[in-house]
Amino acid sequence: MSQKTIGDQELALLQFVAGEGDASASEVASAFGEPRGLARSTVLTMLERLRGKGYLRRRQAGGVYRYASAAAPDEVVRSAVGQFVEKTLQGSVSPFVAWMSERRDVSDDELAELEALVTSLQSRRQER
Repeated sequence: MSQKTIGDQELALLQFVAGEGDASASEVASAFGEPRGLARSTVLTMLERLRGKGYLRRRQAGGVYRYASAAAPDEVVRSAVGQFVEKTLQGSVSPFVAWMSERRDVSDDELAELEALVTSLQSRRQER
């Protein structure tokens, strides 16, 4: 996914819309914006920016635009992480790995996922 960067608030909004399946601007403003103190106009601007970046699509239904995610939520998060690694960590995952190694609350599921990832990386490396 080679789309434009996405901020934290935009990512949260995108995850909300993806969780809803699709939603109107009013529904998003009420359920997502109001608890965060965001005006309806701000939510609409964010929805349109995400649409402009290619993360959301919209369709008209009954005179109302309904927004839906243009990609699977895990794909969006993966892209955001990739952008973070490239831009903030200058392409190196070492700082992230160091941070993970210092966390005390890594669940068994997370640890198993990390171990599977390392195994997969090692396997792909051996195939080269």
